[in-house]
Amino acid sequence: MKNFLLLFILISTTALFSQNITVLDSAKIQQLNPDEIEYINISVEDELVIEKKSTILVDMSLLDIPSSFDSMQVSLIKENFKKSFTMLEAKPFLLENIDSSVTVSIVMFNNGETLNFKSINKNQASFKVDRRDRPTFVSDTIVFGILAIVLALIFYTSSLKSARWKRFYIFVPALLLCYLIPAILDSLGLISKEYSSLYTMAKNYLLPGALILMTIGIDFKGIINLGPKAIIMFLTATVGIIIGGPLAILIYSYIDPSVVSGIGDQAAWRGFATLAGSWIGGGANQAAMLETYGYNQEFYGKMVTVDIVVANLWMAFLLWGAARAEKFDKWLKADTSSIEKLKVKMSEYQDSIAKVPTLTDYLILAGITFGLVAFSHYAGKAMAGVMGDWLGNESPFSSSFFWLVVLATTGGLILSATKLRKYEGVGASKIGSVFIYILVATIGMKMELEKAVEEPQLILVGIIWMLIHVTILFIVAKIIKAPFFFVAVGSKANIGGAASAPIVAAAFHPSLASVGAILAVLGYALGTYGAILCAEMMAYVAPV
Repeated sequence: MKNFLLLFILISTTALFSQNITVLDSAKIQQLNPDEIEYINISVEDELVIEKKSTILVDMSLLDIPSSFDSMQVSLIKENFKKSFTMLEAKPFLLENIDSSVTVSIVMFNNGETLNFKSINKNQASFKVDRRDRPTFVSDTIVFGILAIVLALIFYTSSLKSARWKRFYIFVPALLLCYLIPAILDSLGLISKEYSSLYTMAKNYLLPGALILMTIGIDFKGIINLGPKAIIMFLTATVGIIIGGPLAILIYSYIDPSVVSGIGDQAAWRGFATLAGSWIGGGANQAAMLETYGYNQEFYGKMVTVDIVVANLWMAFLLWGAARAEKFDKWLKADTSSIEKLKVKMSEYQDSIAKVPTLTDYLILAGITFGLVAFSHYAGKAMAGVMGDWLGNESPFSSSFFWLVVLATTGGLILSATKLRKYEGVGASKIGSVFIYILVATIGMKMELEKAVEEPQLILVGIIWMLIHVTILFIVAKIIKAPFFFVAVGSKANIGGAASAPIVAAAFHPSLASVGAILAVLGYALGTYGAILCAEMMAYVAPV
């Protein structure tokens, strides 16, 4: 690694398309002034780079380059002109005197064959150098503070008992504002996604950390004690989402295939993969699928809109149904005696794990979480290399981020079977939620607001998906005579997770809120695996 950082390759483009690209020796590179260098670590395709300084240092350590290659081509492209330079090693390089609106692309070869970068599962990594007006706040230290204040204000106002605020958040969910306000701040020029590296930080550190924190507290014994009908309805809800996605795409492909088609990072199924993550697990799983399948984040606002509109329509129905549970139970011919027993069990369970946290508790929890995050990064890269050699670099299983998500989730589940599960009592899942909402805010910065309202037909696809999920739920509930409570909570433990499942459960009885919380945590665990399965099936049936 030291050797990797010691030697840089300099591409000199004083007159970009009028002379060849040249390489300078290491002695010349060491003479460069770090204050005059703009650093960028490429992690995703088409990353937009703002030219703030005359020289750009390009680092490729986040790209997860193929395990074996014989050359790489760096190209400078502007309009119809192109200059390329061949490098034999994947080392950081410098670009000098690059004009505005120049795209820099990196392609790797082995025996003449173009190879995929594992982290983005594409054969080209590129970014654009572009001069734009600087935002009001450039420093990430300030931007992070602004995002933190925004999140604090959203959750403070959503917790107020004022009738005005309650009405507001009925129509405008808090989660939507967590995406929307950072996007508005970006569009106003107060902050800028092009200048900020907060998303990369949140993606690599907070996301896997959240997956661990949200699964470490799973009480498998407590879940079993909920009874077979509760578990069956929860798993039925999960299956309904997994098979509902590909069926919805298949159905809509006969109505309007253009809505559910697309190629590359704009393929509709990649966007719906994020919905699968959200509707089986929650925000952490949704963000994980966004990165795993590389959906274009400029279009991500469309999927957020589908998620919020469809999920909240279903939640409104469930809250309405909670007040009429007896009628539903009568139709389902359900035995509700188990619900009364649950009320007592859940109250006792919450009291048993609650404790006053100490500084030692938090530091141990931090060590466990980020130690496992570090291991997941290390092992994920190794697994990606092995799978890439076996299945090819085009496979999603050759992505290191895919394995990062899987290993972090699996690691949290393993820890939940040990005494470390007790750290849920000091607020592990709540800390994980904080991580997720910070990640959500950074994603919001990258969203293009005007694209969020494009293709309203996507909402119809989401509605079809949800109807399939609901139909399967009621069929199974009718067969096993499950109470409507298990239908509602099993569904919302998947669709909405810990943010809404306890709310729906409490609508039946306040003491039952913890049932929703327990099942929601299980949703976080299954969300990663279920969403991957759903995404692969959607990719198979989606029209090209």
